[in-house]
Amino acid sequence: MAGEVIAVEEGGAQPGVVRVVLRNDGRLNAMSRPMWRQLRTVFEGIQHNASARCVLIEGEGEAFCAGGDISEYPAFRFDAALLRDFHENDVWGGLSAMLACDVPIVARIAGACMGAGVEIASCCDIRIAAANARFGAPIAKLGFPMAPREAELVAGAVGETIARQMLLEAATFSAADLLAQGFLSRVVAPEALQAEVLASARRIAALAPGAARLNKQTLRALKTPPAQAGQAQTAIESIVNGAADPYAYADSAEHREGISAFLAKRAPVF
Repeated sequence: MAGEVIAVEEGGAQPGVVRVVLRNDGRLNAMSRPMWRQLRTVFEGIQHNASARCVLIEGEGEAFCAGGDISEYPAFRFDAALLRDFHENDVWGGLSAMLACDVPIVARIAGACMGAGVEIASCCDIRIAAANARFGAPIAKLGFPMAPREAELVAGAVGETIARQMLLEAATFSAADLLAQGFLSRVVAPEALQAEVLASARRIAALAPGAARLNKQTLRALKTPPAQAGQAQTAIESIVNGAADPYAYADSAEHREGISAFLAKRAPVF
């Protein structure tokens, strides 16, 4: 089996950080079909892990993810039904599990972040990159377009102008370019990347986990594709007046602890 996606819970002073590692030796962590399926399983598990407070996703070694594992492509890309199954079930299954995850996700992006790597990064909440990271989706050189759901995801994250250049010119971009575009949260020197990402994950994990999950649910609802004018207001109304009360946290332990700690001028313990 080519490659794997593994999840390891971090120990140490700040529990609750789950490290997800993309690993495909010799292929710059390019995503194979089994890896897409594992990505889905891993994130579905994290979603139901009550102790998870933050996910840190990274590629093993010096690359985040160089795209898809092209060595597999002749086995299915030339048959429309098999190709549909790959994109709609394997790839979108993994990406949609990330998008549905209520636990905050921080991406550690080093080296190549191409194609599938950009798609995976687009599912993250905070993206921190090394200054020498490179981004793109030069699949036009391989003779095929980006699948519709994936193109919508990437264009929504990097912006339509950058997405058009990636897909139509096979253009690649620096970390500085995508920081200016708003895709990246921070860009740091390569030697500082690990410390910066860990610090971000630990800050998130130290905060109220229930509040983080509720914030992600609200933000996800706001990104629902508009079906008609005023859909943003409809999305808010569906949250406020839906079956799940968005204010049900009122009597929760972490809500009481946060307010009590502030009033007592002490650090909260969540």
